[in-house]
Amino acid sequence: MKKTLTLLISLSLLFTAAGCGGGVPAEGDTTGANSGGSGNNEPVKLRFAWWGGQARHDYTLKIIDLYQQKNPHVKIEPEYASFDDYWKKLAPQAAANDLPDIIQMDDAYISQFGGRGQLEDLRPYMEKGTLDKSSISPSYLKIGEFDGKQYQIAMGVNALAVSMDPEIVKKAGATVPGKDWTWDDMDALGEKLKANDKMMMEWMRYEVFFPYYLRTVDQHMYSADGTSVGYADDKPFIDYFTRYQKWYDAGYLLSLDKLAQKKGTPEDDDMVMGNAAGYFSWSNQFVAWSAAANRPLELIPVPGPNIEKGLFLKSSQGLSVTKSSKQKEEAVKFINFFINDTEANKLMKGERGVPINSKVQEALKPILSPEEKKVFEYVAWAETNSSPNDPPNPVGSVEVQNVLKDLCEQMLYKKISVEDAAAKFRKEANAILARNKK
Repeated sequence: MKKTLTLLISLSLLFTAAGCGGGVPAEGDTTGANSGGSGNNEPVKLRFAWWGGQARHDYTLKIIDLYQQKNPHVKIEPEYASFDDYWKKLAPQAAANDLPDIIQMDDAYISQFGGRGQLEDLRPYMEKGTLDKSSISPSYLKIGEFDGKQYQIAMGVNALAVSMDPEIVKKAGATVPGKDWTWDDMDALGEKLKANDKMMMEWMRYEVFFPYYLRTVDQHMYSADGTSVGYADDKPFIDYFTRYQKWYDAGYLLSLDKLAQKKGTPEDDDMVMGNAAGYFSWSNQFVAWSAAANRPLELIPVPGPNIEKGLFLKSSQGLSVTKSSKQKEEAVKFINFFINDTEANKLMKGERGVPINSKVQEALKPILSPEEKKVFEYVAWAETNSSPNDPPNPVGSVEVQNVLKDLCEQMLYKKISVEDAAAKFRKEANAILARNKK
């Protein structure tokens, strides 16, 4: 993600919020001109935006086609991109009050969009049955809550994981790690891989895996009230990024200049291309990476110790209806189809995470591929070997993540020491969070 992305999104959202103060329906309003109800089956056009790789784009288009066959009065226009490009595209759309009707949502962005009044509260639609929650666990619904409102519905649940190529590991004279491996084990594996001209992985997203590490040492990225960082002193920051810098200096990770050229798609990943042993991300991405690699991969947890403290179940992605949509009711109906329809989910087969509808889960089990079964089994294991998720990131968190990314790059380029970066991050993050708190 480019360095200016966070600032662009934050400013765009701020300008949009300021520019849309008048004429916006009340939360949950599903009546009137802006609700877009089409009880008479009048022609409806919906824009649906998501991120992902080619395999996701292909089956999502099939789901859209299936929905349009069942609802011929509805025309859905797809808008899709890679993860980084996706948020870059949404920023100017938000500024122009021209967001798509339905957007794929990440937990990290709920506060940015929902907190600035750009997402529709889905709870009233659940209460009247337009969005059927009867086969969905309340714990899964809670994932999409922010500030007392249901701003997204999860398409699936997942957990942090490592997709690993066992052959690359074995050729380096090592064994594939088990479910109880540690950071020290990862150091040793990285050394063996480097001796065999292979990397450990491209990188570990700073804003994802540093919070995981904090949880393993009984700390958190953000305070409970969202006004400051959540860890007591800078030791966890220093410990984690000192190790990370050693990996980078030793060549276990991709150089920053090459990383900047990456598209963030499965086909472009160094593990897929045979240059690295692993891909550190979310469990639902295992299927796409396995398909792109076209060879057997293993799915294992992120290193520990205290994996059970660090792991948590998360919405892989959610679906949100934007406040600016003129067809909210129809948009919610499509989301209901995406979440609860068995035929649609047979096309998706858990690629966006293990489905949250229990009946859909059972319907999918007999038709899962070996790779898809690994994801379902891993999430089931993670459910009993994890801790409750942290609350959604507070308003300002995207800007905080940008500060973290910039400082990490400065550390890796040796432009700032880890200790100085720790102090600077705390100071700047606290100022951002305090400024954004309502």
